[in-house]
Amino acid sequence: MALREQQKSGLSSNAAVLFQGGIGVLGLLAILFFGIPVWVLGPGLWASILYGVCGAVATYAVLLMLSRIPGLFPESLERQMQGLYDFASGYSPAVLVLLSLLAGIGEELLFRGALQGWLMANTDALTAVAAASVLFGLVHYVSFTYFLVATGLGLILGVVYLVSESLVLVMIWHAVYDLIALFCLLRFPHWFGVRVVDHRQNGRQE
Repeated sequence: MALREQQKSGLSSNAAVLFQGGIGVLGLLAILFFGIPVWVLGPGLWASILYGVCGAVATYAVLLMLSRIPGLFPESLERQMQGLYDFASGYSPAVLVLLSLLAGIGEELLFRGALQGWLMANTDALTAVAAASVLFGLVHYVSFTYFLVATGLGLILGVVYLVSESLVLVMIWHAVYDLIALFCLLRFPHWFGVRVVDHRQNGRQE
């Protein structure tokens, strides 16, 4: 079972966790090395948790509705969703939850805490948010449409970090967004035009 899952995803669970965790380590080291000022809790812990969860749900709901509008995006996201489904379906729910949490913590440490924080200290807030968001989109580039979606999400997180002064809030927002996205993709693949292959049935046929 484990071997089959690793072959389906192309990346072992340990490697995926280490890679995603390494992003956070890189962001933390950059913050410490360059002495970048970081806003941590802004409105407080419970408010950050509440706003982060609500923001993630609202963001995903809006994106899902926008994706249903014909011609809004330059190209369909079906190919990217198929690839993401094939990747995610190779991992256990526990690993996917861990990867989502690490993505929320690590990527926000790097892009909002380190990169946007450094840019804000050396340029202006508008430039910092825009530049960090575009780089966030480029790192997630698999197609131009996916780049636009990722950049848009980066802009939302960047503005929220700027306004709330809470890195914890955007970490929670990002992590919960990823959790919702993975749950919906794996539970309702037909929403995204994903073709589900029964590997067990294929194995019996072979």
